[in-house]
Amino acid sequence: MEHPRMMDGFEEQILFVLSDYMAGELARSKLTRGLHVRDIGYFPRARYHYRERPGGSDAHILIYCADGEGWVEIDGRRAIVKEGSLAVVPANVPHRYGASAESPWSIYWLHLHGELAADYLALYGLGQGVVKLPASAYSAWADSFERCCRLLSDKPYSLPAQTLVSQTVGLLLGTVGMSAVSSPRDRKREQDLERAIRYMNDRLTETVSLSELAACSGVSRQHLVHLFKKETGFPPIEYFLRLKMQKAGQLLSLTDLTVKEIAAAVGVGDPYYFSRLFKKLMGVSPAHYRSVPKG
Repeated sequence: MEHPRMMDGFEEQILFVLSDYMAGELARSKLTRGLHVRDIGYFPRARYHYRERPGGSDAHILIYCADGEGWVEIDGRRAIVKEGSLAVVPANVPHRYGASAESPWSIYWLHLHGELAADYLALYGLGQGVVKLPASAYSAWADSFERCCRLLSDKPYSLPAQTLVSQTVGLLLGTVGMSAVSSPRDRKREQDLERAIRYMNDRLTETVSLSELAACSGVSRQHLVHLFKKETGFPPIEYFLRLKMQKAGQLLSLTDLTVKEIAAAVGVGDPYYFSRLFKKLMGVSPAHYRSVPKG
């Protein structure tokens, strides 16, 4: 039995589509005509998500699967897109893609345009198909997406803001592209890191210790600290707190829960401590963060 199909309209989605006027400005500007973004979005738990373009798209489409599973078919060749994978659909190539019926994906996606877009993707080995990224790539996607959304919400018609969005996406491509090229030793480190981060994500409502993380990863505590600092820039427990605050930011943006309820939802019993921690790690208070439009 065929499942229903949806193009968009998912609960709690975030979506920005540039106007034709602004797209024209970006295509003409010396600073953005090489690489710029016209459409960008986040579709959480996108059940029945489906898109088909028999004639292809004028954009290069990037889809990062943060959770769940989906599939892409590019020029007749089909591939599964699992959690932590990036699907790249090149411009002007027939394609279709959709969410798994059993475990629908949550995806960050964007449409790249510009004279140098194909060159950027080729340089980092992201020309076409599905690429498995290390667990640390999630933070890169989430942080870059959040930054772009703030800029697009505050100043959608500002060329300086749009230029910064283009630069942010260019840096993201380089970051994930470099992380996808790895040796067997690199992949072992990525697997160790991925186990620890998955353990964290499964316990955002709890507290975890360094010993627990080391045990689940199968490495020593000292090696785990070294691994996290090298790959993420933060020691493990601080990274865990940042994951909690990222989750709290999503709840602030997408729900009407009180700060106290959100603090409890990320395992922080004291709402005052939560507010101080949130401001320290996210740069603004929970109330200010919630007040900024995000789509």
